[in-house]
Amino acid sequence: MPHDSSPDELTTRSFYEALYPFSLRFNSRRTLSPGKLGVLRHLAEHGRASTTELAAVVQVSQQAISLATKELEHLGFTARIPDDDDRRRTWITLTKAGQQKLTEELDAGVTWLQTAIQERLSNDERAILRAAIPVLQKLGSEAADD
Repeated sequence: MPHDSSPDELTTRSFYEALYPFSLRFNSRRTLSPGKLGVLRHLAEHGRASTTELAAVVQVSQQAISLATKELEHLGFTARIPDDDDRRRTWITLTKAGQQKLTEELDAGVTWLQTAIQERLSNDERAILRAAIPVLQKLGSEAADD
C-alpha cells in the first residue's frame, strides 16, 4: 500500500482541536509560563546549559531567555555557575527548589489527566490511548526538532 505523504487536512485540524482543551487545562493549573517550565525541564533532563542553548530549546530570543533565567534565579529555581575553563561563560543549573517546582508543575496536569482517563474512558478506550502513545511521542519529538 503506497504511503500517503500529505496529511488529511480534516484529521490534522480535528487532532489540533482535540489537543487544544488539554493545553488550556494543563496551563491553567500551572504557575510558571510554558517557557520557564521548558527551561526547568531542559535543565532537569540535560543538566547545566548556556542561555544560548536554552533560548534555542525554548524557541525564544536571547533577551527573553536572559529575562526568564534571571526571574527563575530570583525565585531560587536556578543558579548561575562560572565555567571552569572560560571565565566569560556562565552555566545555568537547576536547584533543588527548581526540581521540586518542576515536579509540582508537572504533577498538576498529570493529576487532572489521570482522573479524567479513569473516570471518562472505558477499558477499551484506555487500551486505545495506550496504543496511541508511541505515535504521539513520535509527533512530539519531531516537533521539538523543528
